[in-house]
Amino acid sequence: MNISRVDLNLLVYLDVLLRECNVTRAAEQLGLSQPAMSNGLRRLRELFGDPLLVRISDGMAPTERAQELQPLVREALACMEKAVQARDQFNTAKAKRVFRIMVSDYTESTLIPGLLERLLTDAPGVVLDIMTPSDMAFADVERGRADLVINRFDNMPQSFHQVTLWRESYSCLMRVDNPLTKNFSLDGYLSAQHIWVSKTGMGVGTGINPGDVQRLGWVDLALSRLGHKRKIKVFTRHYQAAMLLARNNNLIVTVPSKAAQLHAHDPHMVALDPPFPIPPFELKMAWTPLLHHDSGHQWLRRLILEVAQQIDSENADLQAAI
Repeated sequence: MNISRVDLNLLVYLDVLLRECNVTRAAEQLGLSQPAMSNGLRRLRELFGDPLLVRISDGMAPTERAQELQPLVREALACMEKAVQARDQFNTAKAKRVFRIMVSDYTESTLIPGLLERLLTDAPGVVLDIMTPSDMAFADVERGRADLVINRFDNMPQSFHQVTLWRESYSCLMRVDNPLTKNFSLDGYLSAQHIWVSKTGMGVGTGINPGDVQRLGWVDLALSRLGHKRKIKVFTRHYQAAMLLARNNNLIVTVPSKAAQLHAHDPHMVALDPPFPIPPFELKMAWTPLLHHDSGHQWLRRLILEVAQQIDSENADLQAAI
């Protein structure tokens, strides 16, 4: 087939159709009427000699041929976008754009305030849409439905780009009048009741099994390697809620140190080093290759990295002062 005879707009249609698996939603995204989108699908079927999308009980699903084409079409469009935008610089002062960033509330409370402060000054027309890791799966991010994911990751699609924002340790946060603060030992830690908090995975979460140490995360895994298990009273996926519960109850919450430092000036709370070693983790920023060469996206990534480095430096100075 001679590529010069192919309407390259059809590749854009195909990319959106395979992402949405819905003619109506694809038409809305491209600003087309539904008949025009249906006609585009008909032409695509003729072009590739395949139905591409077939009806099933709960909608439409891509054929095997369509699944083979999807990464090839994405790569081709990404290259075309790079060629078109090569000389287009992102104008921060005039830009009107919404960036969707997926973060846990740990990152939202530690990183986003500093980022927002810079945006208000440098890019007043830029809007942030903060999403949670449960809002979508990696496949959705890979298709460009979110600009960035900032979290710690056990695994990630190999196609993603990523960079480390900071390396984080843990602190134990509790009420200042907790008797354990006078002699905080491993025995004391094990005798206390705890608040478990974590939300690192992508997609809709499931309930916690207290006996499944592997799924409980790094704190409990570190304890299990010492032959111990803590008494967990509450399971939550929200760091701010966990720290509030620790403030109002005689419970201990073990959280990333930058989260604990948000309460550094709270006279009712105290943060202490864990009485056993917990491996640190890396907070990473990840994004799809579809957006890698976008000039606005590049600007935002650089800005987030600058803000993260500044926060990391300031927290290191605070820890040294304490």
